[in-house]
Amino acid sequence: MSISGAGNETGTTLTDDVVECSVDFRGKPSVRSSSGGWRSCGFIIGAEVSEKFAYYGIATNLITYFTGPLGESTAAAASNVNLWVGTAAVLPLFWGSIAGSFLGRFCTILGLGLLTFSTTIPSLSKDEETLVSCVSQVKVTIFFCALYLIAVGEGGFKACLRAFGADQFDEHHPEESKTKSSYFNWLYFAIAFGIFSTRFVSNYIQENLSWALGFGIPCISMMLALFFFLLGTNTYRFRTGGEGRKQNNPFVRIGRVFLAAAKNRRQTSSDSSLLLPIDNSKKFRFLDRAAISCDSSEVEEARAVLSLLPVCMCCLVFGIVYAQTSTFFTMQGSTMNRSISSRLLVPAATLQCFVSLTVIVSIPIYDRLFVPFARSITRKPAGITTLQRICTGAFLLILSMSIAALVEMKRLKTARDHGLVDSHKATVPMSICWLIPQYVLHGVSEVFAMVGLQEFLYGQVPVELRSLGLSLYLSVIGTGFFLSSIMVLVIERITSQSGQVSWFANNLNQAHLDYFYWLLACLSSISFVSFVYFSKSHVYNIQTKLSEDLEE
Repeated sequence: MSISGAGNETGTTLTDDVVECSVDFRGKPSVRSSSGGWRSCGFIIGAEVSEKFAYYGIATNLITYFTGPLGESTAAAASNVNLWVGTAAVLPLFWGSIAGSFLGRFCTILGLGLLTFSTTIPSLSKDEETLVSCVSQVKVTIFFCALYLIAVGEGGFKACLRAFGADQFDEHHPEESKTKSSYFNWLYFAIAFGIFSTRFVSNYIQENLSWALGFGIPCISMMLALFFFLLGTNTYRFRTGGEGRKQNNPFVRIGRVFLAAAKNRRQTSSDSSLLLPIDNSKKFRFLDRAAISCDSSEVEEARAVLSLLPVCMCCLVFGIVYAQTSTFFTMQGSTMNRSISSRLLVPAATLQCFVSLTVIVSIPIYDRLFVPFARSITRKPAGITTLQRICTGAFLLILSMSIAALVEMKRLKTARDHGLVDSHKATVPMSICWLIPQYVLHGVSEVFAMVGLQEFLYGQVPVELRSLGLSLYLSVIGTGFFLSSIMVLVIERITSQSGQVSWFANNLNQAHLDYFYWLLACLSSISFVSFVYFSKSHVYNIQTKLSEDLEE
């Protein structure tokens, strides 16, 4: 079938060029030759890059702002960062449309503007204690209001925009289906480039020039993201879902199935008119009771979402571990030798660039070298399954946290050997470059685990729930950040009792981050074993199998 507009010259009709179940921005059927594909994704990816530049321009070095200008303790700062990132990641479950994406950008721009304004509020001298307290409270209030306004805005477009980008490829068309398998790889590549840029630029500006300028640049970047998104409007494909598509909220449909299953659970053999045959080959057979009052498609939607829960539960540890790169890894680096020259001091948060740089290098290698090699062995279109990809990333997380613990043990030993245990602000004579391996392993792990999880959850839910599938991915990671925050607060309280030194003491030379890292390595190991166990029993849905058949 030709994908050019010259249907009469190639023996195909104009109808062959129309994409089924898809319309353009005018509401007319989408034409393959003038809409969708990489043509549309270019604008969407451009918007994603600009948005990530803005978001990570705030998130990357936020713990330094909390412990510096706002004067919070190490544990409180880490907890606040994790709560904020977790909120921004979980909120996509409550936004579910491109309208949410559009509105979310305006919320984020407003939040970034307020955030920049809060940093310009001057600090007063301590001679005016009452006025200092009042101004400080106003500054903190505006800052946190702005921060969570950004989180609300982020929730408006994080998941739906990525799903919208994937929808630009027709999974029933052989060529577009094959191209779609690379979409998440190259989307993550572009996102990593945006994150790398902001970590390299914004961190330096914030610590060496001005926090106001450092937060103002992300605001401009967010405006640019909105511009990119609107620029591609006339090329986008909008899914209609086909005849009979459910238009109501997916949570309502899924909730109705569970309520119907519970309501009909007391059926007896005497109610022969109500009994339905049970398919013993399917999981969660209790949901078949709901078919009495719900459409079979709604029952299958609920079954598909429920089958993902074991995998999602195992992946919660991912969020807990990834939370450390922007919190304790940064605090750990701030105590080490960061000098490049006598005048140049590298901001500790800048080392997060190695995560992004590793992703940028690894994704082309994975997509162009590893996948073809693995495909030649496994005969699978993507080389390995998405679950195998996630599993590989989970194993790399164990190595990353183990190395982080060993490096921290060496840092503490160096501090003891040089008599710096009681020196809170002293620089430990150990190069910050010792932290690079743990950042690099985190980056490689993201290429496998994070990209794989996005692709898995997007592909394993019904078409109508695609945006929900990516929201689940973000919510899994966000919930992990919440759990990290809770863990920090609980461990802080337990380990600081009876006059003991907390694992997260403000003086990191007396703290025990190494114990915390070993704990996370153990949790990652448990998660890895559990993931392997549940992966063996997972059955890929029909849509995934159909897509693989088309690619072959």
